[in-house]
Amino acid sequence: MFKEIEGLPALDGFYMPAEFTSHNGTIMIYPTRPGSWGKDRTDVLEAFDAIFREILRRENLYLIVSTQFYSEAKLITDDIISNISECVLDRQRLRNRLKIIMIESDDAWARDVCPTFVRDNAGKVRGINWSFNAWGGSVDGLYKNYDRDDRLAVFFCDKTGYEYYNASPFVLEGGSIHSDGEGTVMVTESCLLSKGRNPDLIKEQIEDKLKSYLGAEKVLWLPRGIYNDETNEHVDNVCAFTAPGEVVLAWTDDKDDPQYELSVSDLEYLEGVTDAKGRRLKIHKLAIPDYPVVIGESDLSNYEFEEGEDTREIGERLAASYVNFYFLNRALLVPQFGGGNKESDQRAKDALKEICPDREVIGISARSILLGGGNIHCITQQIPG
Repeated sequence: MFKEIEGLPALDGFYMPAEFTSHNGTIMIYPTRPGSWGKDRTDVLEAFDAIFREILRRENLYLIVSTQFYSEAKLITDDIISNISECVLDRQRLRNRLKIIMIESDDAWARDVCPTFVRDNAGKVRGINWSFNAWGGSVDGLYKNYDRDDRLAVFFCDKTGYEYYNASPFVLEGGSIHSDGEGTVMVTESCLLSKGRNPDLIKEQIEDKLKSYLGAEKVLWLPRGIYNDETNEHVDNVCAFTAPGEVVLAWTDDKDDPQYELSVSDLEYLEGVTDAKGRRLKIHKLAIPDYPVVIGESDLSNYEFEEGEDTREIGERLAASYVNFYFLNRALLVPQFGGGNKESDQRAKDALKEICPDREVIGISARSILLGGGNIHCITQQIPG
């Protein structure tokens, strides 16, 4: 039985905690869609496996799997547990952390289709179900059939016993919001004001929704995101909170790069605002990869697109950003793009070690995830501890 809660989180004393605070666990969805992950999923499964492994070492992993791929996912996760455990008791502890949940989905973007979680000061956690329309519906959505993804958040709450608030028909994705846990929520205008999401609402009405559901006092509206980000420029690819009053911003010094003007507009905005506590923000610039990551011929031949799905082309620039990292308990997972970007990969890790000195900063080979259209943050969703 679905446990839908009447009312609004903010009125009940619930708010969205910062991602860098304690987690109960992380939700992921097993990747199977050929139009995102290819007919040959070897590379992407290696990347997902690496993330599964780091999660299980530190917190619960809630892995959503369709019925068709349950056996494959079980085999892979069993192998991971066997390889990282040193004794029978350790293996049992890891097995207890792994929660495989059978729910049908359209793709694997857990950040955008799973519940956003809020909690109150007593530690009670509830979910929020937003409407999902594949990042733009009939206007500029990325696939035509998204009913299973739209229903997934409610099904997850039902199967795991979480009460939830139903924000539908308000359209929102988890990648379009960042919270500092102290009353400030950060978004981009390019995404939340796009015509394919909530065209009947003006900016002030959208802001009121965010405050009501996320328990926020102030919304920061960055103008832009990452160049060529097909989500209409989600905030989680361009800027993220690393501590109260501190953010990292995707950056380039190259004035000829199309990202330059987008990042400059965000920097100018951030330098002129305060957060909900009245603090000026400390802004850390995090350089984008030295060389653009683009679709190659072999990449394109591996895709298998269905009717109504957004397609790709050779030479297409992907929205590569190191800001699309993910906080775990005591760790930080950072995308690594390889190839000519080995120096910038290392530079990003070194920068984040300085910014987050109390965490283990772990690089994850993530080009295969980027080929799907997002990155580490896009395929993960935290449940607060």
